[in-house]
Amino acid sequence: MALTFLWYIPNTLEPGHRGDDAIDGYGTLEHATDLARTAERHGWSGALIGTGWGRPDTFTLATAITARTMTFRPLVAVRPGYWQPAHFASAAATLDHFSGGRLLVNIVSGQDNLAAYGDVEGDQAQRYSRTKEFMRLVRRLWTEERVTYEGEYFGVTDSTVVPRPHGTGPRLYFGGASAAAERVSATEADVQLFWGEPLDGIAERVGRLRGLSAELGRDLPPLEFGLRITTLIRDTTEEAWRDAETKVLAMARRSEAPDDRRIDRRRGPAVGQRRLLELAARGDVLDSCLYTAPGRYGGGGAGTTWLVGSPEDVTAALRRYAELGIRHFVLSDTPYKQETARVGDAIIGRLRAAVGQRSLPPPVPAAAAQ
Repeated sequence: MALTFLWYIPNTLEPGHRGDDAIDGYGTLEHATDLARTAERHGWSGALIGTGWGRPDTFTLATAITARTMTFRPLVAVRPGYWQPAHFASAAATLDHFSGGRLLVNIVSGQDNLAAYGDVEGDQAQRYSRTKEFMRLVRRLWTEERVTYEGEYFGVTDSTVVPRPHGTGPRLYFGGASAAAERVSATEADVQLFWGEPLDGIAERVGRLRGLSAELGRDLPPLEFGLRITTLIRDTTEEAWRDAETKVLAMARRSEAPDDRRIDRRRGPAVGQRRLLELAARGDVLDSCLYTAPGRYGGGGAGTTWLVGSPEDVTAALRRYAELGIRHFVLSDTPYKQETARVGDAIIGRLRAAVGQRSLPPPVPAAAAQ
């Protein structure tokens, strides 16, 4: 199974995301397209584009970027509730069809400002039950004609998606560390994404998800696994750790408290985020080069833990994740444009050679999709 390498493109209008110092043109389509084209030039298959109310619509931005690139594959984050299944299935099939099969999808069930776009808050069981139904119905709409379905949360009558997507439709990436989330992933996702946990935690979760897939009667191809993490790479180990510690010191000076200020304190962090924040109690550095200190000073999500070191150090660390079954790597660091080039040039060729994998075949040329 070939490795997939994806970067990250922020879709915020205000500069400074995760300390990115780019200002000129930030928040424009030209800036986002430049990041995507940089990713193309430096070996990345594409990039994750996040979602959240109060910033540009992720799917619209991804469509615009795709139209301005040749091979770039957007991993578009979408939320059930923000989208209805048939509406999303049609939009996604259209982009996938006209781009030659380049679309990837990241299904998100985490917290957001739901009331702002007319959604309602449910408990965890309800939220993931709805997500499961959304994913299953979207797949049916991509692969079947004249679908009629009436479920607990969604329904369609005599529904057919036109145009059709490539194959069975875009691949569905999914995250979440709770028991409810893992049951959805085990049956409905193509790729389970993990945050940057130590190797023992990833090994445990891979084994559990494989067991759940069998226990719950998964009827899709085997679940694959991915890692979403920050990678701070410099020419030497010493230089990398010096820069990492300098960055964390700056974060500490800006921080009002030794935790992530973006977490909703009323509800607390999600299970996956809580697992990351608890790692610091085991030490500042775990495994060979997994740095946990950023999580104490405002690092959240993929910025909670970092892999730090020389190209050889970080490649060796990622190879150990690959040996556990990780095949999809969603990496990032800031400044985004500079690090798109640095990390791509430093890691992608080395890791493919180390794991003995060739590149993914390129997407179908857009012209062939017409």
